[in-house]
Amino acid sequence: MIQVLSFYIFAALLIASAAMVIFARNPVHSVLWLIVAFFNAAGLMVLIGAEFIAMLLVIVYVGAVAVLFLFVVMMLDIDFAELRAGFVKNVPLGLMLAVVLVAELVLGIGAYRAGAVKLGTPDGAAPVNEVPNIEAIGNLLYSKYIFLFESAGLILLVAMVGAIVLTHRKSYSAKAQNISSQTMRRPQDATRNVNQPVGQGVEL
Repeated sequence: MIQVLSFYIFAALLIASAAMVIFARNPVHSVLWLIVAFFNAAGLMVLIGAEFIAMLLVIVYVGAVAVLFLFVVMMLDIDFAELRAGFVKNVPLGLMLAVVLVAELVLGIGAYRAGAVKLGTPDGAAPVNEVPNIEAIGNLLYSKYIFLFESAGLILLVAMVGAIVLTHRKSYSAKAQNISSQTMRRPQDATRNVNQPVGQGVEL
């Protein structure tokens, strides 16, 4: 019974948060609603016994993709003074959303301990192995697909090193900061004491 109740709650909140991603006028709020949608989708994956996919949704999509979206949105030309002005007004909504997420977490853990939702299998299908899906995926990745798995890791490593090299290229523009010249500058070259006469302007 708790599995069915959890399914309807997670599904309803997933649909509602996905709709808010589209209809939210503020792009920052839209990304935050997207994170809520990912959490509810992870809850649905836990209900059917796919813990690995649920973990990927939380770690990869919420922890990386959605946060990257949020960083990009925060770089846009948004009036943050207006956002801060409405912070106190939105505190009750934020607290209510936090309570809902905590209740979902407790409900999801209870539903998971009660057992995964029993899905139907087509006639003539092979019996389902009792090995947990995370262990089964790990056995496949580190046995049959070990070379493909290591190749994907090597490609990601090369992409990461390339991104770091491109980001930290030495810039020769006028705005580049020369740290050595700043630390070697003498105090007498940095400041100048002037006995300015009264009633005269400042010479630049």
